[in-house]
Order: sequence, then C-alpha cells, then structure tokens
Amino acid sequence: MTSDANLQPEASPIQACTISRDVQNFDLLIEDMETLLGESWGDLGFSDALAFFQQTDAESLEFVAMAVDAEDEDNLILLGEIITQAKSRGIKVILIANDVSPAALHQLLRQGADEFVPYPLPENELMAAVDRIREPEPEIQYHAPAAETAAPATKKSAHNREGVLIAVHGLAGGTGATTLAVNLGWELVQAAKKGETPPRVCVIDLDLQFGSVSTYCDLPRREAVFELLTDTESMDDDVFMQALMTYEEKLHVLTAPTDMIPLDLLGSEDILRITEMARRHFDYVIVDMPKTLVQWSEAILNHSHIYFATLELDMRSAQNALRMKRGLQAEDLPFDKLRFVLNRAPKFTDLNGKSRVKRLAESLGISIDVLLPDGGRPVTQAGDHGQPLAQSAPKNPLRKEIAKLAGSLHELGQTEAAAH
Repeated sequence: MTSDANLQPEASPIQACTISRDVQNFDLLIEDMETLLGESWGDLGFSDALAFFQQTDAESLEFVAMAVDAEDEDNLILLGEIITQAKSRGIKVILIANDVSPAALHQLLRQGADEFVPYPLPENELMAAVDRIREPEPEIQYHAPAAETAAPATKKSAHNREGVLIAVHGLAGGTGATTLAVNLGWELVQAAKKGETPPRVCVIDLDLQFGSVSTYCDLPRREAVFELLTDTESMDDDVFMQALMTYEEKLHVLTAPTDMIPLDLLGSEDILRITEMARRHFDYVIVDMPKTLVQWSEAILNHSHIYFATLELDMRSAQNALRMKRGLQAEDLPFDKLRFVLNRAPKFTDLNGKSRVKRLAESLGISIDVLLPDGGRPVTQAGDHGQPLAQSAPKNPLRKEIAKLAGSLHELGQTEAAAH
C-alpha cells in the first residue's frame, strides 16, 4: 500500500485509491485492495482527495473506494463533492459504508456513486464490484416514447411472459392492503384448473419503510434486496431472481429492505426496471404500495393493469379517497383506473350497511367494485403466524371472497391470452 504522501509516480501507475477519514478503520478493505491491485493503489484522506484529482497522477485512476462510517455523516457535503469531482473525471466510485444511516447513504448514492458495498466486506464482494464497473455500459433501448413514464428496457432476458401487473394501495392504515396482496398472490398460484400449468406469481413489497409482506409470509429480509434497489441499472435475470424469496416453493416474494430507507431512494426508472423484469418472469406481479404517494407512484399507476385501492366504511377512508381523487385528477392522471375495494363490508343481510355503502360511493363519485367481508380474528392470527388464509383458515369468509377474486382475474387473463 502507498500513502497519500508518497504515491511513487516512478513506479507503475496508480490504478485506484481508497478515500477515507482513516483507512486503518477498514482493515478488510486494505486486504482486499492489496489482493486485487498489489501495490498499484494509494490512500487519500477526504481533505486531500479534491486536490489530488487536479494532479496528473489522477489521470491513471480507474476507480476510488470511498470508505465512510457513522462519524463521517457530518461531512456529507464534502463527500458528495468528492464523488461529483471523481465522476466528472471519468473515475468510477465504489462506496464502502459501515453503519451509515439510510438517509446519508441515499444522499451519497444520489451524488453518483457507481457501486455500494456494505462493511464488513462480504467475501470477494469488492472484486465483484470492480468487475461490474469494468463491464461496458449496457445499451438501453426505450420503447413507447409517447408515454411520459415509459418503462426503461431491462437487460435482455430469455423470459418474456408479459405478466399482469396488479397494484394494491391502502387508502388508510389497516384497510387490508397487504392482506389482500399476499392472499391474492397465494390464491392466484392455486387458480389453475385441473390440467393447466399453475401460474407463476410474484409479490413485490414497495412499502420500503414499513412493508410487512415478509412478516405475512414468514420470510426473512435480506441485504440483497437493498443492493438490488440501489443498483437497478446492473440488474439482470440472475440478480433479480436471487433477491427473491419463496413461500412453500410456489409464491415468490421481493421483500422490503431490512432497514427503513427513504421512499425517494428509487426513481420511476428504477421501479419500472424492477416491475418489467418481474413481468418477464411471472404471469402475475402484485405490488404492495406504500400509503404515501411518491414520485414513482405515477409510474406504477400508468403501467399497472389493475390498481386496487382498499378502504373501509368510515370517515377517514372517505376523506382519503376524496384526496386521492382530487390529487390524481388535478395532475390529469388516470383516476378511472382505480378499482375500489371495501374491506370489512356489511353482510348481505345488513340492509342498513348496504345503504351506507351506496351513499359512500355516490358521495365520492366512485364505484366500489369489490366487497370483502370481515374475516375477524383469524385474519390477524394468519398474519402473525406468517400463513395465507387458505392454509390457516380455509373456510374464512374473507379467504373465500379473495379466492373468487383470484379466480375471476385468472379466468379473465386466460381469456385475453387466448384472444391474442
């Protein structure tokens, strides 16, 4: 290893540099750099990096590995400037982060870091990151240019199922959006008739901060999900499929990340790369949306085939539905695509309740397309046990209604596929 004070220009050119407050705090990084580059790398402090970029020695740099920890979060402006200056000189940036908050990590990635690797470094991960930045940039082709949020093409895939994209959006807390997403996914897996090939189904949890699809399916959250979300441009079939978990070897799930991350960590292009990749591999892709409207909500709304909005027969749901309607119409977005789902709907014999449902729909100027009965305590227990209702309470009225919905969706999908 060379030091920032002695980069030995008479020796072989410096191919890379570490940039850190104190590289001795990252001993595994030192070992990996020596294994990868031998003596052809140097070390710079944060204060020295900008000055070094101006020197002729910096012209030979292929990449820098910026190593940061929690103590460096007070210097985010300086760190961002280092990334910006490196990128302006064609130098790739690999971000090595140890115990850095999601908000700080998000800010640094937005500055243009090419790769992110957590610290302590997983075995061979630095080498893999270097290999990725050495790959030629993929040629991305855009189709359907007339659409403002047209989906960017993903890396070429041998799969092309052109799956149905179904979004589920809770208009208020506790309206059963995640319950519907998980159980609808499981029922679609079982929806094939005798002799038919069971459809492939994937549930994607885009409630990045409080998503609970993993809890409802008793699946662990994995670091691979965060890595996929922060580098969708490098995503290919293998990376995507390896980030998924499976429930009972039938239902595939992309869980929310392990830690809370900002909802704007992803842009519309990131989200569409993920959903388009999923549609290539699966017949049905169900997206559990966050309750908050974010930048990429428009992309999902425009590209989804069905957009379910769950609500209940109460004032908060009515007010939120009205806010949603006004917001979408003000931006000239396709509000008519929403299919309203009333959870805990009145029983068939409750005439007073049915009258209230009718008045709610008329006052909001909407059509309530799906009525889901109150499944009671077994629904909560199923979520706590990490099982779909079909397994924990198969005779539950809510389960039966979701199964009917899945059956009708699958039948419609089969009819449209036959027509084409």
